[in-house]
Amino acid sequence: MQFISSINFSLPLLANTGETADSSLVVAAVLLSLVVVYFASKLGGELSNRFGLPPVLGELVGGVVVGVSVLHLLVFPETGADSSGSLIISFLKTTAGLTPDAVESVFLTQSEVISVLAELGVIILLFEIGLESNLKDLMSVGIQAAIVAVVGVVVPFVAGTAGLMILFGIPAVPAIFAGAALTATSIGITSKVLSELGRLNSKEGQIILGAAVIDDVLGIIVLAVVASLAKDGAVDVSKVVYLIISASGFLLGAIALGNIFNKTFVAIVDKLKTRGELVIPAFIFAFVMAYIADVIQLEAILGAFAAGLVLEETDKRKELQKQIVPIADMLVPIFFVTVGAKTDLSVLNPAVPTNQEGLMMASFLIIVAILGKVVTGFSVFGQPQINRLAIGVGMIPRGEVGLVFLGIGSSINILSKPLEAAIIMMVIITTFLAPPVLRFVFPEPTLVSPDSNELLLDASSGTPLAINSSNRENPQANSNSPEAK
Repeated sequence: MQFISSINFSLPLLANTGETADSSLVVAAVLLSLVVVYFASKLGGELSNRFGLPPVLGELVGGVVVGVSVLHLLVFPETGADSSGSLIISFLKTTAGLTPDAVESVFLTQSEVISVLAELGVIILLFEIGLESNLKDLMSVGIQAAIVAVVGVVVPFVAGTAGLMILFGIPAVPAIFAGAALTATSIGITSKVLSELGRLNSKEGQIILGAAVIDDVLGIIVLAVVASLAKDGAVDVSKVVYLIISASGFLLGAIALGNIFNKTFVAIVDKLKTRGELVIPAFIFAFVMAYIADVIQLEAILGAFAAGLVLEETDKRKELQKQIVPIADMLVPIFFVTVGAKTDLSVLNPAVPTNQEGLMMASFLIIVAILGKVVTGFSVFGQPQINRLAIGVGMIPRGEVGLVFLGIGSSINILSKPLEAAIIMMVIITTFLAPPVLRFVFPEPTLVSPDSNELLLDASSGTPLAINSSNRENPQANSNSPEAK
C-alpha cells in the first residue's frame, strides 16, 4: 500500500489563487470531511454492533453511504470524481465564498489531506495490533503461517490466471495481473476484526496475522514480477531478488532488534519527565520503522507492525497500549471510512452494458478469491482442534491492498474496462463479506486475557469492559458487578 508515495501533497497548489485564503478553505474542507468521517464511522459502527456484527463493517458501510456511491459527501479524484461531484465543496462555495478558480485546487488538496490521514490511521492501527500481538506466539506459528500464506498466494493466482485465459479469452499479461490481484490480503481489515472479536491472540488469530504479514510480502514480490512483465515483456530478476532479500532482512532484523532495543527504550523513557514521555518516543520508533519499510519498497504498515511487536516485549506495553487507544480512535476510522467512500458500487449495475461482461468475470473472480483463501485454513497441519474455516475466512478480504494492484494495472494500461470492473467488484465483495462471516465462524470469545487477568468482554462486540487482576485470588469479588453479570 504505497498511497503516500504517490501523493503530491503540497499546499502551494493554491498559490495562484490567493494562498492564505485558499489554505484556510482547505482547512475548512478538511474539517467538514472529518465531521462526515466521524459521523459515518460512529453511526455505522453502532448500528453494526446492534446487529451483532463487527463495528469495522459498519464503518466501511458508513463510508460507502457518504462516498461516491450514494451521498457524494466524501469523494476522491482517483474514483473519477471532480469538484463538481463533492457536496462538501458545493457547501463551501455557498457558505464560505469559495471562488470558481480555487474550487479544483481546494478539492484536490482536501482529498490528499484526507488520504494521508487515512494512511496514518492504518499505520497507527498496525502499530496497535503489533502491541497487542506476541512475538513468541507469532514465531511459534511461523511455519503454519508461512504455509497458509504460500497456499493463499499460489492457489488464487494460478486459478484466477488460468480461468481468465481459458474461460474468457483474456490475454496472458492482463490475466496474470488480475490473478496477482487475487493474492492480496488486507491485514488492516483482518486484524481489526480479529481484535474486535477478541480473537487476536488465539491460535487461529496468530496464524491469520502471521500469514497476512507474509502474504503482504509475497504479494509485493508478485506485484513487482507482473508489473515488470507488463511494462517490459520480461521479469526484472534483480528487482525480485532485491525484494526477497530486503523483505526477509527487514523482518528478521526487526525480530533481532527486539532483544537489543527494549531495555534502551525503557531507559530513555524513564529519563523523560514532560508530557508524552512514553507515547512520543514510541511513535518516533514506529514511524522510523514504517519509513524504512517504505523506502526499501515494502509497506509502511509492515514497519509499524514490526515496531509494535518490538515494543510489546517491554514492560511499558500495557501503559503504552492505554495511551495509544484514544489516538487510534481518532485516526483509524478515517482509514475504514475512506476505503468505503472510494468504493464505487455503480460497477455492480447490470443495466449498464459495459458492466455485463465485467459482472461475469467478477462472479468468477469472487468465487476464486473466496475459495482460494478458504482452502488455506485446511493446509494447517498438526492442530486437530484448530478452527480451519476461521483461518481461511480471515484471509479473504482484499481491501485497500487489492485496490493498489488495480491502480498499478490501470496506470500502465494493461487492464480492459470490464476486467477493471471485475477486480473492483471482487475487492468490494471480499472486503465486506469477511467481517460478518468471521463473526459467524468464530464462537463467542472467552473471558480470559493473555496476561492471566480476567478480561470481561462485551458478548456482542468482543470489546473489553473491565480487567480485574484480583479475581484470580477472589473470584467472587465482582460477582455483583454489571459486567460480571
